[in-house]
Amino acid sequence: MPEYRQNMATREWVILAPERGGRPKDVHPAATSNTPVPDNRSDCPFCVGNEHLTETPLYAFSSGDDWQVRVVPNKFAALRQDLPATRTPVGAFLSAGGFGMAEVVIEHPRHNRTIATMDADEVLGVLRAYRERQIEISKAPGINLVTVFRNHGARAGTSLEHPHSQIIATPIVPPHVRYPMEQAVMYYDQNGSCVYCDMVAEEIRQRDRIIMASDRFVSFCPFAARSPFECRIYPRAHQPSFVLTSDADLVELAVMLRDLLKKLYLGLGNPDYNYILRSAPVGDHDTRHLHWYLVIVPRISTAAGFEIGSGIYINTVSPEESARSLREVSTTVG
Repeated sequence: MPEYRQNMATREWVILAPERGGRPKDVHPAATSNTPVPDNRSDCPFCVGNEHLTETPLYAFSSGDDWQVRVVPNKFAALRQDLPATRTPVGAFLSAGGFGMAEVVIEHPRHNRTIATMDADEVLGVLRAYRERQIEISKAPGINLVTVFRNHGARAGTSLEHPHSQIIATPIVPPHVRYPMEQAVMYYDQNGSCVYCDMVAEEIRQRDRIIMASDRFVSFCPFAARSPFECRIYPRAHQPSFVLTSDADLVELAVMLRDLLKKLYLGLGNPDYNYILRSAPVGDHDTRHLHWYLVIVPRISTAAGFEIGSGIYINTVSPEESARSLREVSTTVG
């Protein structure tokens, strides 16, 4: 039976309709190529030996004599630091210069690795790069929001297969981000607690959608997941911003992130996905009502006319079933 569910934090609604998963189809997305990916490509700007094809690194972490992670300016950035952010009326409309920062996190020297197939120490290096760059970028005048995200696969919007993430910093906190913050403020004013802390506690209490749990973190398919196999990782302790994560936190997070993506990699056949690190805007790092988290959205379904028109997403796989399937995927080799 179809069911409406409401996101506790944002008040948005989704529809769970597992029956639609079996509807007839005669249009199919292009299959992911099974062609083996090489260890190194001479034409890839992110591969070892091609460092001259990128800008001077803003951050680099080395292991022995070789680099492990590099963060470089995006050569094809949508935003520029030399432009003004001043809002300017255009008649009744509003415009602003395209001020901002865009960086690429080159996650590994090998072309054919991805977070799901990296060692935990290698993932830890990526997370450290996220934290250090978010801290540094937040110091820049005019920057109000730092967004860290990863596009994996063509359906997720990536243009280069070499393992990489992106960081984009803007002077604008858009309504898409601001609205959940306003809902969190209202929840705090009414209940005196962080809605995300309460949501994590309730997911742990119900247990049906938990995938993995550790001392500091928990991962689950949320009660009101918008799409099949949507996963989230939350710190158990209240932490508004990712910049507050300790080294010990990052060690534990690296293992959970790697294992969760490995479950998706093995269980769903290396699906295209996006992940986004949701963190408090600059200046809100110590607020009582926000809580950073990482959301992973496998691109195995597509929003259509109803979702676009109503904002109500239809999910054809219940989060309980998604979580159960992922729990059953073993990440142990051998």
